[in-house]
Amino acid sequence: MAEYAGRQWTRAELSQRVGRMDQIAGIQALEYTDGRARGSRMFQVYTGSGLQFEVNVERALDITNCFYRGMALNWTGSTGQVHPAYYEPEGLGWLRSFHGGLVLTCGLDSFGAPTVDEGEAFGIHGRVSNLPAEQVAHRTYWQDDAYILEISGKVQQTRVYGENLLLERRIQTQLGAAWLQIDDTVTNLGHAPQPHMLLYHCNLGFPLIDADTQLHLDTTETVARDADAQPGIDHWREFQPPTPGYREQVFRHAPQPESDGLATARVHNPRLGLDLRLRFSQQTLPHVIQWKQPGQGVYVLGVEPGNSSAVEGRAVARERADLPMLGPGESRAYLLRFEIG
Repeated sequence: MAEYAGRQWTRAELSQRVGRMDQIAGIQALEYTDGRARGSRMFQVYTGSGLQFEVNVERALDITNCFYRGMALNWTGSTGQVHPAYYEPEGLGWLRSFHGGLVLTCGLDSFGAPTVDEGEAFGIHGRVSNLPAEQVAHRTYWQDDAYILEISGKVQQTRVYGENLLLERRIQTQLGAAWLQIDDTVTNLGHAPQPHMLLYHCNLGFPLIDADTQLHLDTTETVARDADAQPGIDHWREFQPPTPGYREQVFRHAPQPESDGLATARVHNPRLGLDLRLRFSQQTLPHVIQWKQPGQGVYVLGVEPGNSSAVEGRAVARERADLPMLGPGESRAYLLRFEIG
C-alpha cells in the first residue's frame, strides 16, 4: 500500500484520482543554466511525503540538495553547485568545487588529505565525485501497491596504465516515503590488485544542525584525529552555536552493527522534533569519520561512513595496513539509507 495524504492507498484507488502519477510523486529531469553550475544535468525527486532531493548526473549521481517539509537537511558550501569542468585535482583544489550536498562520494582509489603514495600524487578526497555518470536511467513503476522511484547509472574511474574501477549506483525511494536508499557496487575491471578507498561524505546543515542538535552513534571506539580534536573528545555528540575562529574537529568512530548488519548514525534536533537516521552496511563500511565544524559561515556536521579510517590519505592508509584492495574482477557492495522523521 502507498501512504499519501494521511492514509493508505492501493494502485487502483490512486489511478482513479490522478491522470498522471507525477501529479503527486515523480522524477523530473532538469539542467542548470547559470554560473559555474551551467550544463549540470539533474534529477529532481519528490515523494509526496515532503521529501525532495536532487541527483547530479555530472557528478557521480551524488545527492545534492535535500529538503523535508520545506526544511533543508543538507549543508551547501560557499561554492554552490559546480560543474566538474571546473574541478582542480591537485592538492586542495577539490575544495574549490566542494558544494557539499547530502551525499558526496569520495574515492574510488583514494580519499582523505592530499598525499603521495608510492610516487603517485593524490589530491584531497579522490576523483570520483567529479566524474559524470553514464548509462543513466530514471524510471517510476508500480511494484504491487508500492510506487517506486528509481535512478541508476555507472561511473568509471580509469586511466591508461592505471586504475580501472567501475561504480554502479542505484537510488530508490517510493511514493509517500520519507526515506531514500543508495545501493552501490564497485568492481575492479583491471587485471591486477587495486587499492580501493571509499568514503560517503554526508553533509548535514541548518536547520537540522543547530546549537542543540545531537549525534547518536553506537560505537566501540572513538579517536580524535589530531591535537585540534582532542579537547572535544568528550563532546563529539554535541553541537553548538556558530563559533568565531573554530578549528574543525575530526573524530574516527568504529560503529557497532545492529542485528540486521546495518549500523545507524542518528542526528536529532529536539527543537524541531526532527530526526535523520543514516543507516549503512557495517561490514563493508566499518568506519565513520565525523567532521564537526560549527564555525561561522560554515556550520556543518559531516557523518562519513567509509571503508578505511585513514582520513590522512592513502599513504597513511598503506602504512597502517588500512588500505582496502580489490582483486582483478572483484566487486564489493555498499548500502546507504537515509530515514527522516
